[in-house]
Order: sequence, then C-alpha cells, then structure tokens
Amino acid sequence: MAHDQKHTVVLDVMGADCGLETIVKGGIEAARRIGESLHIILVGNDERIKKILDYTPDSPPNLSVQHAETEIPMHLSATDGVRMRSSSVSVGLRLVREGKATAFISPGNTGAVMATALLTLGRIEGVSRPAITSMFPTSTGRPTVVLDVGANTDCKPYHLSQFAVMGSVYSSVVLDNEYPRVGLLSIGEERSKGNELVFGARELLKQSKVNFVGFIEGRDILSGAVEVAVTDGFTGNIILKLAESIQPFLEKALKRQIQTNLFSRVGVVLMGPFLRRMKSTFDYAEYGGAPLLGVNGIVIVCHGSSNARAIMSALMAANEMAIKRINERIHEELINNHFGKNNGAKDKSQNLRDGVVYSAAPDDQR
Repeated sequence: MAHDQKHTVVLDVMGADCGLETIVKGGIEAARRIGESLHIILVGNDERIKKILDYTPDSPPNLSVQHAETEIPMHLSATDGVRMRSSSVSVGLRLVREGKATAFISPGNTGAVMATALLTLGRIEGVSRPAITSMFPTSTGRPTVVLDVGANTDCKPYHLSQFAVMGSVYSSVVLDNEYPRVGLLSIGEERSKGNELVFGARELLKQSKVNFVGFIEGRDILSGAVEVAVTDGFTGNIILKLAESIQPFLEKALKRQIQTNLFSRVGVVLMGPFLRRMKSTFDYAEYGGAPLLGVNGIVIVCHGSSNARAIMSALMAANEMAIKRINERIHEELINNHFGKNNGAKDKSQNLRDGVVYSAAPDDQR
C-alpha cells in the first residue's frame, strides 16, 4: 500500500505523570519527522498548549489544537473517568468516532482510556473483548507480541483464541512477520500441564488458521521462541510489570558493582557501548505505547511517565497502523478466516450509551 495517504491522529496531552510540556514536545517531534502525511490534533487545555507552540521555533504546520475542559486524574476509577464527558480523553475519542481522526493516543489514566474507548468507539465486528498488546524484547532482536497485558483479568477460552488472531494479524502487518508463530502461555510445554482456560483455548486454536505451536513457558517470551504469546490480562499484566522492572534492576545492580573497586569502574567504561545497547533493549520508549486491539478505531495507551521520544514513537506507530489498515485486517481475519460471526460478534440485543452502540457478548451482560 502506498504511504502517501494523510492520516489524522489525536494526542491527549493531559493527565500524564510526565507533564503536558513533555507530551506536546513528543507531538512536535513526530509532526516534524513524519511530515505533512500526518496531521496531529493536540487535545487539552488550549491556552497551555498554544503557549508551548508559540515558544517553539518553526512549529510544524501539521499540528492543531482541540480544547478540552478537564483531565482525568490518575487515581480516578475507570467508571468515574468515563463520566467525565468534557475530559481530554472523551473529547479526543469522540473525534475518532466522528471520523475526524483515525487514531487516539493517551498517556493518561489507562483504565479510563480503555473504558471510554470501548463505550465511545465500540468493538470491531467479531471481537468479544479488546486486548492490550505489548512488545517484549528478545534475544533474537525481533520483539514478541504479548497480549492481553491488562484489559481482561478474567477470560474464557474463546477470548484467548481471539487474542491469538488479533496478535497474529498485528505481528504480521506491523512487524512484517509473514506467518507468526503463536503460543499459549502456560506452566509447561507439555499438553497435560495447564488449567481449563488454556486447555479450552488450545482446542479452539487447533481449529483456527493461525500458526499455533502449542503451549509455551514464560522464558520463551524473551528468548523469541514465538512471535506472539497469548495469555489472560491478569497474568499478562504481572509479566509486563516484571519486565518493566528489569531495566532499573540492572542499573542499580551495576551501580553497586561499580562502587566495589577500581577495576569494576574501568570495566564499565570499556563496556559502555554494550551497556547502552542493553539499556535501549528494555526501554519502553522504543515502542511508545500499547495498542488496544479490538476497538473500532486505533487506540494506543502510553506509559504515564512517557518521555517525548516515547510519545513520538507511539504517534509513528499509530500512523503505521492506519496506513496498514490494522483494524480492517483484524475484522477480515476473525470473520472470514477464523471463527465467523458466532464468536463475540455484535448481536441484535444492543444497548445504546450516549448514542453509541455498545454491544456486549452474553457473558459480559449484567
């Protein structure tokens, strides 16, 4: 597909731990790097945003500002966050719903972003539950796609089977893995090890057209044994938080070793280039954020303490996902090549929320 299309991405600049100025700076850098093929809408307090832009030399012309009255605090629950109709999250996602933008990026309250995205945009036809997707570094140099890493703490087998399809499409389209290997995370590679959730998901995936290789263990994620690792959001979030702790752990351990003697200090100087490469391997800023796959629009959730480079990376990733029609590809795979409309597809018993169709699979209805 040609890359000369123009896409619009909404960047929520409010509510992050790192502060508004850092987020705006990331947007400016992305606008400069990608150029006129990307239009970025900065959503938040317009006075504060414009003040930053006014003091930016040669501010890119492919930036615009959309005012939002409020921001969602990090401590607020997802339910309360959804109710804040004038928040930057709500305003930004409505722009996507109205067709004024293709993607939405936020480093704000993760729970509120997920809940508001689901209620505002709805799900892709055929998707029962969206999943947060993260890329983990591997010893092979090519990342492993892991999902779900936090959106769904309780899952059924068909949820995992859909995560596998979405992750396979994402790996294929975005990372150019022609036929990505998909593994189910369990407590052992043997068929007899696991629980009812992974046993049920395994049977569904054996009937699907993904390149399912069976059960994998936690160590297989960083070794690059598979391109896609599938698990429930409870387990996936624990893995994600553990992975995020590796870099600071290594840095602290290294500092302790440096202080032991002179030879250690000399060794660190000699190994400087290698250590910098290792640090970048575990740096979340390399990938920018975690896509929420399955909602009817491109949504990327960034770390609350994201730096400008992470925001720029997220904007570039969103633009790439739009160019490669990631949501259309997920829909095509689920409906045409895998499970059809009987697995989490929208049904006729839909309830209206804020004029938006919000469909719920039978097990989600309350």
